Amino acid sequence: MPTVSVIIPTYNRADVLSRAIDSALDQTLSDVEVIVIDDASGDETDAVVESYDDPRVTYLAHETNRGGSAARNTGIEVATGEYIALLDSDDEWAPTKLERQVETIERRGDEWVAAYCGTTLIDDGEASRTWERLKSFVGRHGTTEGKEGGEKLIRDILMEDLHTSAGSTLVVESDVVERIDGFDESFDRYQDTEFLIRVLKRGKLAYVDEPLLRRYPSGGPSADAVRQANTHYLRTFAEDVVELETRGYDITGTHHYTLASLYLQEGRFDRGLAYLRSGLTPDLRQLPGLCYNVYVGLQTQYTA
Repeated sequence: MPTVSVIIPTYNRADVLSRAIDSALDQTLSDVEVIVIDDASGDETDAVVESYDDPRVTYLAHETNRGGSAARNTGIEVATGEYIALLDSDDEWAPTKLERQVETIERRGDEWVAAYCGTTLIDDGEASRTWERLKSFVGRHGTTEGKEGGEKLIRDILMEDLHTSAGSTLVVESDVVERIDGFDESFDRYQDTEFLIRVLKRGKLAYVDEPLLRRYPSGGPSADAVRQANTHYLRTFAEDVVELETRGYDITGTHHYTLASLYLQEGRFDRGLAYLRSGLTPDLRQLPGLCYNVYVGLQTQYTA
């Protein structure tokens, strides 16, 4: 039994997939298996994976595209490790990532069942820089990390006050993943966040304060796609949302503010202003971000 099963779902990323696989195989914790799930790619993904002459690498392929959640579940079904580690196919890990996270979990008490780590954002093009700059403003509290604990973190996640990049940072005990039945395949967005919230209902999350993930952003979804996913996400955790809002945490307003920013950035000002009126009142730190979104929206309208 390997210590860690690394789950890498992928779709049409043959050009960058080796970066992720290599970083998983080059870990100082060498007792790993790497499971790549090809979600019916139309490129040379199969050739990339099959070029690895390493018994630690397993290649699985879907006949039809089923989405990231289903791909991860396919990998989880065959995983044999004590821990499950998630890695997006366009990211890469520092060599000590798994070793540091596993030792962090194991030196804590039994209630600590998972760990995440710090992230370094790698700019790989103007579109990515623009999207990441936008996200640093649209969140009510910014992209924070470093918090750890149990169910109380659910509030911070729903309030967008904790961003863990769980899809590439998270390491979880395998028996916990089994008890929560893996990923919810009804989610095509927020899938990693939804998964993490259910993990937190089973145990505590530790944080390794080192930038052990190199993340390569590839742009963001449309405002409409975020709105649809956001509705499903908040309905799924409706009990938590109601309980927190009863205590004075405006979960709905937080998410409406984010949607407002995205619609403004697309130049859809009527929708943006409507969500802005129903969202949380922006503080002074966020005003430059709102102005930036309006500027980008005007540019979008001008070039349309």
